[in-house]
Amino acid sequence: MEHARAVVIPAANEIILRDVALTPAGENDVTIETIYTSISAGTERMLLAGQMPHPMLQFPVIPGYETVGRIIATGSNVPSEMRTKIVYVGGARCYTAVNPAWGGQSSHLHADYTRVVTLEGMEAAHGVLLALAATALHGVDIAGDITGKRVLILGQGPVGQIAARIALARGAEVIVVDRVASRLALAKASQIVDVSVQSLAEQKIAPCEVIIEASGSMAALTSTLGALANNGRVVLLGYYDEIKLPYMPLFLKQAQLLTAKEWAPGDLQRCRDMIVRGELNVAPLLTHTHHIDNLQAAYQVALSDLECLKLLLTW
Repeated sequence: MEHARAVVIPAANEIILRDVALTPAGENDVTIETIYTSISAGTERMLLAGQMPHPMLQFPVIPGYETVGRIIATGSNVPSEMRTKIVYVGGARCYTAVNPAWGGQSSHLHADYTRVVTLEGMEAAHGVLLALAATALHGVDIAGDITGKRVLILGQGPVGQIAARIALARGAEVIVVDRVASRLALAKASQIVDVSVQSLAEQKIAPCEVIIEASGSMAALTSTLGALANNGRVVLLGYYDEIKLPYMPLFLKQAQLLTAKEWAPGDLQRCRDMIVRGELNVAPLLTHTHHIDNLQAAYQVALSDLECLKLLLTW
């Protein structure tokens, strides 16, 4: 496999589908023929807008870290049983003359076999949600023991939805907040708050030991700091240009401010196993589907349509 068809961002606010050259596969590599990918509304919006820091923002760039495909070739050091497996991989760096950050939006790619996650026992399309599920899982892990505690989750995009489901399963009292009715309709929580109708302050929410910020909005977090309990924890689970918060509410509550860096080793496999066992249902979060040939329309929906939680790109 020498060439592939890939999504390429050649410059800010431009996106095309074009042929790219692949580097030779190594002895530890598997070659994957892509079946599904997805579009990260947070990461790829910033990348497309030219807001990602160097070296991610180096045009031309291939985006994407949510790829599901079939292994069609294996290197000499790869266990033979991996051939034909359906797997998830979080991007690739197997291209020439183009920046592979993150490199997952390609018809074919090479990756070290130790980086892929096999998807036996689950619907292949659901594999595109593994990265966000692992991100949510890692954020809830960082929050510590939440059994019996009040956990306020800001934002009911895919990460917030999954974090709420995991927190509920761990015995927390979960309050979720959003302003998009369709997202709140899919939410699983002890209490659901539509802040387009009534503010959080007007809801008179009891103090929460943990706030998980999954909306990506510093303004949203600022407006909810009054609901934080003394010695409470704030977990930043979105992605931000900068952290800008009033210090006094954090000082008075002696708050702990925690950041979550994607996921920890093993979290992708943990989420896969939770889905397989039926403990985590991600199917409702795949709300839209487009074929890769409709690339422009797909990006418009994924980045602009508030009704879209997660868009599945078929190849």
